[in-house]
Order: sequence, then C-alpha cells, then structure tokens
Amino acid sequence: MPPYALILDDHPLVARGVAEFLSARLPHMEMAVAAHADELEPLIEARGAPAIALLDFWLADGATLHVIAHLRKRCPTTAVAVMSGDDDPAVIDHVRAAGAHGFIHKQEPPETFAQAVQALLGGLTWFTPGANAQRPARSRELPVTPSELGLSARQGEILALVLQGLPNKRIAQQYALSESTVKEHMTAILQRLGARTRVEAITRLRGRLLVLPQQPPPP
Repeated sequence: MPPYALILDDHPLVARGVAEFLSARLPHMEMAVAAHADELEPLIEARGAPAIALLDFWLADGATLHVIAHLRKRCPTTAVAVMSGDDDPAVIDHVRAAGAHGFIHKQEPPETFAQAVQALLGGLTWFTPGANAQRPARSRELPVTPSELGLSARQGEILALVLQGLPNKRIAQQYALSESTVKEHMTAILQRLGARTRVEAITRLRGRLLVLPQQPPPP
C-alpha cells in the first residue's frame, strides 16, 4: 500500500487543513484523518504503519501522551510528532519525554511546518527551533465562576483546592470541616461536572480558570 500520513485532531477544520496542505506538498502520500484516539488502531490494522503521525496535543479527553507511547511501540518505524497551539514550555518537555520525534507549534508559518514534516520523514527530530522557544507562555484559560458550573460558593472553594492537588484531609483542615463533609461536597462537585474521579474533573476543567467570589463562602 502507498505510504500515508496519519493526522489526529478533534477539530475537523484543522485536521482537514493539515491533510490538504500535506497532500499538496507530498502528492505521493495519502492522508488518513482521525478525531479520536480509538480510531487509530483500526486504521493501522487496515493500512499498516503510517510514515508519519501528527497528533494534536490536547484532545477532548485529555493530552495525547499515551498515544505517543502506544504509537512508538506499535509502529516503531513511524515518525511521531505533536502539534499544538499551547505556549507552555512544559508541553514540549512532556512530548519529548513521551518519546515523540518532534513538536510543531500551530502558529508556525506553513513553510516551517513543511520543513518540519520533511525533516521528520527523513529520520530527523524537530522540536520547534527558533522564535517559539523564546515565546513566553500565554494563558488561554477562560474564566468561570462556581455558580456557572452549578456549584455553591463552598463547593467552589473546595474545587479550587482540588485543582491545587490537595487531598480531602488537607481541605478539611483548611476550612475546619470534617472529612465526611468534604467527601459529600466532592460527590456533589463530581456530579455537577459529570465526572467520576478527581482526575476526570480536572481534565474537564482544562482551559478554564476557576474564579472564586470575593466574599467568604457560607459554611
């Protein structure tokens, strides 16, 4: 079968744009587009390992670090690269540590993107050299209040501490509450957010900045 590029991005317009751009630059190569990580295995089973896999760092269900590791093991000859508009330098560090061959910032000019893909296909690595390495991190979080999430002021305070990584015991000490009371609030918070675990709740709030009310919440 002819070589192909695999593009994983849950934004259809972005995925299609990348596919069309690469098709024009690499007419000998076919394109396969996926919106969810669970679509990759059927594609690989049907078509074999892709020549290159371009993954969006953030999908609806979280970061694609586990996908990088899976592709490196499943398709050892595939050049695996991550695309992202995230300016946090830690993203590149995580991508590199997960075993990716490259990272391409989505704000790079098309010519730079093309150079990166050609380098990766040639067996080289590419981690966005140049201006982006010096670009300061830029917050892309949208503010949201506890009431907008359907939470009480106290639940908002507790959620803020959860987002900081504090366990129930520490949260209870912070507000002079019993651990059972904190657990009750946590159960309500998870229900409101449609999450089953703390990790899932944190993932669902990705891209949101929790803004607490100025007045102290009621007990």
